[in-house]
Amino acid sequence: MQDTIAGPTGVIWDITYACPLRCTHCYSESGRRPSRQLGLADMLRVADALASLRPELVTLAGGEPTLVPGLDRVAQRFTAAGIPVGVYTSGWRLTPETAGSLARAFDVVTVSVDGATAAVHDRIRGRAGSFDRALAAAELLDTIAGRERAAGPARFRLGLDFVVTRGNFDQLDDFCTAVVPRLRHVDTVSFAAVVPTGLASRPGFAAAELLTEEQMAALSDGRLAQRLASLVPAGVTVTVGDNLELRMDPAGRAAHPGFRPLQVEPDGAVRAMPIYEGTVGDLRTEPAQELWRRAVRRWDDDFVVRTLAPVRTMAEWAEATRRLDRHFASPEVAARLIRRPDFVIPVAG
Repeated sequence: MQDTIAGPTGVIWDITYACPLRCTHCYSESGRRPSRQLGLADMLRVADALASLRPELVTLAGGEPTLVPGLDRVAQRFTAAGIPVGVYTSGWRLTPETAGSLARAFDVVTVSVDGATAAVHDRIRGRAGSFDRALAAAELLDTIAGRERAAGPARFRLGLDFVVTRGNFDQLDDFCTAVVPRLRHVDTVSFAAVVPTGLASRPGFAAAELLTEEQMAALSDGRLAQRLASLVPAGVTVTVGDNLELRMDPAGRAAHPGFRPLQVEPDGAVRAMPIYEGTVGDLRTEPAQELWRRAVRRWDDDFVVRTLAPVRTMAEWAEATRRLDRHFASPEVAARLIRRPDFVIPVAG
């Protein structure tokens, strides 16, 4: 491999695995494992290491990032380095004070809402009341954005993120007509397919909640995006995606040469590939550029290529995820995979 390679275009740092929710599809199994959350000094070291890679955007996720003391200091570190920074939140514990802190510290604040109704969202998110709290959080942020825009350009952009599963696919239109209009200052609404990683790679979940091939095709068809965009208030940007670039199979990488993602675990461990288990080192102890080189080398690993190249369906992708996870897992991760309970379809009561 050449000595100099283009750096990551985007970084997602799961800054904690602590979480008040129990999402059925959780990519990181947050709330079900140790938080692995660093102290402030170490978080700032990791932030400096990531900034040295000069990504176009760093997004802090989890887990629930608002549980992390000093989150604003971490965001400010990226801002001082000239790197835009975003954050995802479930909104569960967002207070007016916390909302104000996010609005001041981040360029993009995204609230996760996975349904147009409490019944659907709360089932997916695993906790009663989570829909109401998510919308209350979004409304707090919307109010702040409104105040800022009354005085001039807003400091931050407000987004909604909807993970599309088989169980909420039929609520996309209702979300655009009933939920989005509640927010006068929302900038973006993203609808993206659930990805078979973490708890979403389990066989039971794959069979019940990963999108059908017809639904995936609809997400890839520009007509759905056009229809949803026509349903939201003027000025709101709607994006719709199938997330297939995250598979990182050889053909997909060739089709998306500008997609160069980097995923970081809470304690600074760097994943070789964002949605698959297996790390290549620790940003606290090794140079960031060297870890990035190791990650990129993994993409062309023979086992990775042989496992991903034949994948065509969502079911095959989920099976490939499980194979890659088992192959590259550390002993600790392997034990967690063995303990992972399969998904059980909720019985209507």
